[in-house]
Amino acid sequence: MRLADQSIPVYTNLTDLYGSLGSSVNHAERWDNLAKEFEKRFGRPPAYITRAPGRINIIGEHIDYALFGVLPAAIEQDILIACAPRQPSDNSQEIHERPGSVVAENLNPKYTRQVFAPSQRAPEGWHLEINTNELRWESYVKAGYYGVLSRYFPPDSNLHPTPVDLLATGSVPSGSGVSSSAAIVVASTLAFLAVNNRRTSGSTDAPLSKGELVKMAMENETRVGVNSGGMDQAASVMSVNSSALYITFFPILNTSPVPLPSGAKFVISNTLVVADKVVTAKFRYNLRVVETLVGARILAHKLGVKLDIMEKVTYREVLGRIVKEQQDCGSDGDMGAGSLIVALKSIMRSLTHLLPKGVDANAEGDEQQMGLTMEEMIEMSGLSQQTFHEVYLSWIDVEATHFQLYKRAKHVFTEALRVLQFRKTSLDATDASPSLSLNPSTSLEKLGNLMNESQKSCRELFECSCPELDMLAKLCREAGAYGSRLTGAGWGGCAVSLVAEDQVEIFIKKIKDEYPPYKGLKEEQLNDVIFATKPGSGACGMCFLRFLRLLS
Repeated sequence: MRLADQSIPVYTNLTDLYGSLGSSVNHAERWDNLAKEFEKRFGRPPAYITRAPGRINIIGEHIDYALFGVLPAAIEQDILIACAPRQPSDNSQEIHERPGSVVAENLNPKYTRQVFAPSQRAPEGWHLEINTNELRWESYVKAGYYGVLSRYFPPDSNLHPTPVDLLATGSVPSGSGVSSSAAIVVASTLAFLAVNNRRTSGSTDAPLSKGELVKMAMENETRVGVNSGGMDQAASVMSVNSSALYITFFPILNTSPVPLPSGAKFVISNTLVVADKVVTAKFRYNLRVVETLVGARILAHKLGVKLDIMEKVTYREVLGRIVKEQQDCGSDGDMGAGSLIVALKSIMRSLTHLLPKGVDANAEGDEQQMGLTMEEMIEMSGLSQQTFHEVYLSWIDVEATHFQLYKRAKHVFTEALRVLQFRKTSLDATDASPSLSLNPSTSLEKLGNLMNESQKSCRELFECSCPELDMLAKLCREAGAYGSRLTGAGWGGCAVSLVAEDQVEIFIKKIKDEYPPYKGLKEEQLNDVIFATKPGSGACGMCFLRFLRLLS
């Protein structure tokens, strides 16, 4: 059975959840403290604790919303939410007593107590006030709630959501590029599903599948103003212990574990630059989404691919139509890795269609000359101004004078190729047949080189790096990493480095000593900003955890 089709399991102890007794003992104190603090604050024990991990994206940056495959992995750091239904008082007018009201608290004292209740407005249905202009922790909780309200409480059903108390805690650093936002949206969605006893798909009595949860979480996160491609949510929900997760999105969401060569660990190092996706989305993340989608439309138009006038086609779909791909082929949900590699290499020659007239892709000079004005984009798309605006700008807020379609496309296609090469190298290195498997050291060097190429592309073509990330990745390579690159959306956050397992402690000490922003930090603080990890289980192994005394 595909991972996406599997139902969300119920666990009753941390050993099963984390996969080994040693790991569960390390986490038990934190879980028990959350449960005890919930009881202290709300006067009763939690009924459920939900958990969603952060993730690293090993390789495959900013290509998920182009529907190309990516290769993330869950990390040990996570978001935990303890929750329990609350009995409202009769005829009370207080907001915390209204149907479906939420009292949300956080163990981190910088996040204040929040009380809110959903309301119904015609014709859009349920409403929760979310300020998309600033980053607030409860906005992600509300985003998770939206999906449950919309899916399980139709406005004309006379069904009312259960009032709930919840207490959150997290070890995923916010704004660091390891997907704290997706983790809290997933954990919140699960918490509201749990307290409302909604564990089915909604349309049928079948259990809610991991794939459906991913789609819900993707839709939910758009409520905070970020248009995610689905990688973060899929990694948080469907990751498998000890493996990376190859995720494809076309023609359907599909995932498969990719065992990694032995002898190395990933080291996550935080630049300490906070990447606030919500505040900067219109000229960073969301702008890249629009540049990628418009580029796909123009490339299709120039190459004679027929499109519906209102269609927001992606690069992956354009590539498939060019090679006349049959959507039902390939066990990975696409044309097959080998054919896809050939197609990716072939399409590179056509990307010059995305340049302004008379511009040479190899010419040196002002980088802005490679970008298109809004007027040039509209003309090249073959759409009217009104239709173009409706398809590409009416649903998203972006800000730019020139749109770098060529550079973004070159990154997308070369990065998609690197993902497939990384996957193949990993599978070859872990092949069950000793005669076919690659030398682990050689494999790790190949994987490291692909990570380094990815960082260069993110810096020069997609322009989603920053000086601190560039410095940190360079220091990591000089300290002995096979490869180092940004992970997450970029513009700050973390670098991920592939490091020989027997060199991890030496490597971490070098980075602690040499990265300037780390100077002056106490050892406990340093341990939070740079740490080693191996791929871990996703929220699919920790959802709907009915509360038990964790240390009994």
